[in-house]
Amino acid sequence: VFPSLAQAQASVANEVYQELGQPSIFLFCPTEYCSSLCSPSPSQSCYLQTIGQELLPGIGVIWTGPKVVSQELSAVLLEEVEAVLRRRPVIWDNLYANDYDCRRVFLGPYMGRAPGLMSRLHGLLLNPNCELQANFIPIHTLGTWFRSELGSCAHPDHAGMEVVAALGDSQGAQDGSYSPQEALELALCDWVAEINQQALEPGR
Repeated sequence: VFPSLAQAQASVANEVYQELGQPSIFLFCPTEYCSSLCSPSPSQSCYLQTIGQELLPGIGVIWTGPKVVSQELSAVLLEEVEAVLRRRPVIWDNLYANDYDCRRVFLGPYMGRAPGLMSRLHGLLLNPNCELQANFIPIHTLGTWFRSELGSCAHPDHAGMEVVAALGDSQGAQDGSYSPQEALELALCDWVAEINQQALEPGR
């Protein structure tokens, strides 16, 4: 029925999206969802070119970066992906993911993401460690990174401006800088306070 896998996927996704009334959040994960899966590259991938052309503009497309688990994300790569998909990608960030290797637990700060990245994104999803308690620092430092990104946006939308104003004196929100080491220290202080609070609860 369809001349290619990409056209089949786009057709089905478009039909489901329209049947659901074109919801404000509707995500599509392509078969080629990172650079290492593209042939020969994101910008020259016939598959991604078709997805970009055929998929309705209101549908968000998920992207993990250079690899399935990407140590770094750059604005240059995201510009290339945005051009071929004809929309800003939704990053599916597997930096902390360990479902593929239970011996791996990443407790470090959110890092390796270039400053000013938010303006190139339609959204960001963080795939956490499988162990619940191991995600305090990842989520806490992601929040610090997010505040710094809001503070550095040259032209934040109205909602973004409200968020920045509500954050007040939060570190990193005003000067737009993000330090993984400082974010880690902030997270550790809050984590220790959380642990101490739990230790005082009855039955602990």
